[in-house]
Amino acid sequence: MKNRSIITLLLLMFTLGAVLVGCNFDDSADEVDSDTTTEDGTESESEGVDTETGTEQVLNLSENSEIPTMDSVHAHDGVSFTALTNTTEGLYRLGVEHDAVLAIADDHQPSEDGLVHTFTLRDANWSNGEPVTADDFVYGWQRIFEDTGHYANMFETAKILNATEILNGEKSADELGVEAIDEKTLEVTLSGPNPLLAQNLTFPSFLPQNQEFVESQGDQYALEASNLLFNGPFIMSEWKHDQSWQYKKNPDYWDAEAVKLEEINVFVVKESSTELNLYETNELDRVELSASSVDQYQDDENFSLVDDAEIRFLRFNHNLEDLGNENIRRAIDLGWDKVAHADVILNNGSKPLYGLVPEGFSTSPDDTDFRDLNGAFNQGNYEEAQAFLDEGLKEIGKDSTTISIMSSDDESMMKTAEYLKDQLETNLSGLTVEINVVPFEQRLELEKSIEYGISISSWGPDYIDPMTYLGMWVTEGSANRMGYSNPEFDALIDEINNEQDPAARYEMMLEAEKLLFEDAAIGPAYQVTNAVLQRTNIKDLAYHPSGAEFTFKWAYIE
Repeated sequence: MKNRSIITLLLLMFTLGAVLVGCNFDDSADEVDSDTTTEDGTESESEGVDTETGTEQVLNLSENSEIPTMDSVHAHDGVSFTALTNTTEGLYRLGVEHDAVLAIADDHQPSEDGLVHTFTLRDANWSNGEPVTADDFVYGWQRIFEDTGHYANMFETAKILNATEILNGEKSADELGVEAIDEKTLEVTLSGPNPLLAQNLTFPSFLPQNQEFVESQGDQYALEASNLLFNGPFIMSEWKHDQSWQYKKNPDYWDAEAVKLEEINVFVVKESSTELNLYETNELDRVELSASSVDQYQDDENFSLVDDAEIRFLRFNHNLEDLGNENIRRAIDLGWDKVAHADVILNNGSKPLYGLVPEGFSTSPDDTDFRDLNGAFNQGNYEEAQAFLDEGLKEIGKDSTTISIMSSDDESMMKTAEYLKDQLETNLSGLTVEINVVPFEQRLELEKSIEYGISISSWGPDYIDPMTYLGMWVTEGSANRMGYSNPEFDALIDEINNEQDPAARYEMMLEAEKLLFEDAAIGPAYQVTNAVLQRTNIKDLAYHPSGAEFTFKWAYIE
């Protein structure tokens, strides 16, 4: 037994060493030396030591997937959003307390009727030394429509003039309500007053782009760190695809004095057990724990449960015969134990979800939580679920059906897929489940083209308002990605977008959610809570409920 233990320990050490080499942990310090030169030819101090405190200002993090894109026109995921908003800056950014704070804009003056907004830009430069101008915003915003950007609908949400007409093909991108008055003055015209405009403008789709640089790169733009320009608190100094990327403090950032971190290393680590090993060996400073590790660490001083506004849900392909049937969708939503899934399978504080808008995210004008007002939808027992399935199968003329559940290849998603398969096949007679595991980026593309049966999907809010969840489901909306359509729902969303009375608007949003569940349009699964180990000397690392997950600008190592 003793000799076998020694051999086992040696094998474990060898395996961990191999993992570290594969993730480039073994040589990251060698690759980052004091003579590092940025893409624009400037030298940066990369020892990462705070000259005042002597503390090394280096942060090591992980993500479970590669960055899908660094082009703000096409970004549509949290990993890309975090990378973009820490290296590129728009008119506003989210502050430590998640409020919208002026960024490249030094001043914002709305007209008396709230329709015309004039932004004065501060002196700021791109990483090639060129100034950030109003034309960069005009170009970046118009390009989203010209290049079929994923989040063009955010301009409609923000009520930018003519955004709806451009999306409908009735007007051209150059008619968008944005104009460069001069190099430092940007004028934005709205179709109606929007009290959420500043918050909307923190979203990555509203980032500027330097036209000359983008066009000079052609189809290589944003594919590598060298094919990018930066104007934010950090530059991306290195990007090893599917392995790691590195940020360094941008010495030419307009607010560089506020930035304490000198270097941030982000490693792609798909297995939570590997992440934990790297944390324990001081290679990572923050990790999210899997279910199997929570009990072990819940008394650790670095442990905390961090509530999130991200939801996980079942996205049904309404174009398929079986999943296009409301009764079959409702049966699947009822046919599994969401409480046991959250408490046992996830075991990280996540909560079972019986609606679309998560709890603790939004309150009404009279300060009541949205979830409390609308309650829970589609709760019942397995007998009711079986009755719905039987009726649905009868309606499509079948005795049984086989569905495919698509999951991305991170641990929690795969565990959810396996649990769903077991639960649905156990609880529902006549239903067979196949699991299709794909990389995260491929899952996004398959959802976009609606080439799946059921997708275990996720949604993090783009801004702090229930419409960030409700607005997804309009017919042919870019976030719909499942072929759902209800003209009554579409009309209600349009009314919400034009309602100025806060109380009336809130009532409409409650009704919109009810309509979705009358249709059994989606199958909510759980609201994310993260069981986190984060070293206590990390301060002011902003973890946002909407848009980009993290802001590093104000973070520092104590």
